[in-house]
Amino acid sequence: MRNEDELLAIRAAYAKKVTAGAPDAAVESAFARVRREDFLGPGPWARFAAMNHYVPTPDADPAHLYDDSLFGLVPERGLNNGQPSWHAFLLAQAKPTPGEHIVHIGTGSGYYTAIMAEMVGSAGRVTGIEFDENLAARAKANLAPYNDVKVVAGDGTTAPFDAADVIYINAGATRPADTWLDRLSDKGRLIIPLTTADGFGLPDDGNFAARGAVFLIDRRGDAFGAKWISPVAVFPCAGARDKASEQALAAALKTGRRSEVTRLYRTDSIPDERAFLKAPGWCLAYS
Repeated sequence: MRNEDELLAIRAAYAKKVTAGAPDAAVESAFARVRREDFLGPGPWARFAAMNHYVPTPDADPAHLYDDSLFGLVPERGLNNGQPSWHAFLLAQAKPTPGEHIVHIGTGSGYYTAIMAEMVGSAGRVTGIEFDENLAARAKANLAPYNDVKVVAGDGTTAPFDAADVIYINAGATRPADTWLDRLSDKGRLIIPLTTADGFGLPDDGNFAARGAVFLIDRRGDAFGAKWISPVAVFPCAGARDKASEQALAAALKTGRRSEVTRLYRTDSIPDERAFLKAPGWCLAYS
């Protein structure tokens, strides 16, 4: 069995590797400090290999967890502990800082919630919301050492929470829930994956960009900026999906113009020529 000094070195190398695509000292430090094995249950662990296919690690050595792989949380449902490099990239875009309040919707078993807690420090706090009651219970137990973290079992689109500096959605929506925009602080940042009806799983043609897009939404008073930051395929977000928005999103992604988006409006009255995506009550626009 490896000693803690060995694991510290392994975590440090892992943190540097998964942040290489978007170097950020705060993100790297947080990844290096959090023990992934504390959030995935006892080993051996189920490493994701392909859709609905997992391969167990050879043994329960925690070193197996420190590479850029997904591991099953509820493998029979395709629920995984997400890819570290992707989350590292998104957290680098969200830029949590010490003292801030983060709301993590889709907290799973709590690993990335713990990384967020490391980033905001003892002066900050994190609210984790998890729809799956069993996962929420696991997260509460796993995050018990973190006094600045609260875990709520419930629907992330309706569960109440205090105003947040960062809202980090860890599941595929078709539109931003009103409560996310309402509770986003001035100068706050919302990370939101928007996915089509087939936006969960690995596309046969490898074209993630036609299935989903992650946007960074930033609030300035009553105005909301919007910026495309990543393609995505991710588990759907319960409560945050509607057919009209999904159809509008699917059509919009086919245009290939997602990187031109600059604004989110809470109205659908924007002229068509300015709209990337327009659905009842909201719009992503080019200006």
